[in-house]
Amino acid sequence: MSDFKRTTESSSNYNDLEKMSVLELLTKINREDQTVATAVNTELSSIEGLVSEIIPRMKNGGRLFYIGAGTSGRLGIVDASECPPTFGVDHDLVIGLIAGGDSAIRKAVEFAEDDNKQAWVDLSDYDVNAIDTVIGIAASGTTPYVIGGLEQANEHGLLTGSITCNSGSPVAKVAQFPIEVVVGPEFVTGSTRMKSGTAQKLVLNMISTAVMIGLGKVKGNKMVDMQLSNHKLVDRGTKMIMDETGLSSEKARELLDKFESVRKAVDHFNQESNG
Repeated sequence: MSDFKRTTESSSNYNDLEKMSVLELLTKINREDQTVATAVNTELSSIEGLVSEIIPRMKNGGRLFYIGAGTSGRLGIVDASECPPTFGVDHDLVIGLIAGGDSAIRKAVEFAEDDNKQAWVDLSDYDVNAIDTVIGIAASGTTPYVIGGLEQANEHGLLTGSITCNSGSPVAKVAQFPIEVVVGPEFVTGSTRMKSGTAQKLVLNMISTAVMIGLGKVKGNKMVDMQLSNHKLVDRGTKMIMDETGLSSEKARELLDKFESVRKAVDHFNQESNG
């Protein structure tokens, strides 16, 4: 690992940050952020390869696990936690695990990421098997927690992928389907919660959204299986039913209240109309 170059640790393209005005700071941060989507674009084929392998496994009952430490681990948890309300899937279908356990979501757990055996222990609590997928998330690409978890996942026949922000990292070398989004030096040197974190979030959005569409959780362009957990989503669901059926707002809301699902409400309407 001694000859491995961590671009994420390279010195910022800017200096004397404390001397800049607020507008200068924001302008330059924004300038750097605009490069992230371009970096992600270079990895589309790698993302496609991983997603194309995940979908058939999940159709056969497989699950998707994210493992990471610090910001990377938190991003995995965010993406996993958004899948049930957005797509109406069970909470145990996409699972985010962070080094140090759930307490590390809010407060860093010292040296948790340096344990290369703990990730597999954490995964084993879920009785993982060969139709499951593990994606290791590590901006640096050197996190022992992630490397160890991917190595064990490989040995047990699971599908493995990774999301890193350095080229040729140890994590990428272990993963079967590595995604390397090299965003260059951070605005604040080494602060990978910035561009690297943004890049990882974009990739996670793409993976989970494309997978859920592949699993039939979107119809047209609508989240027909979303959980109706607040008034905003109930209103959105009502409008979806109106668009699909031509019903009035009142009638659409009645159907939604009865079936508690946009998909089920529309399916019922279509059956009644065709019957």
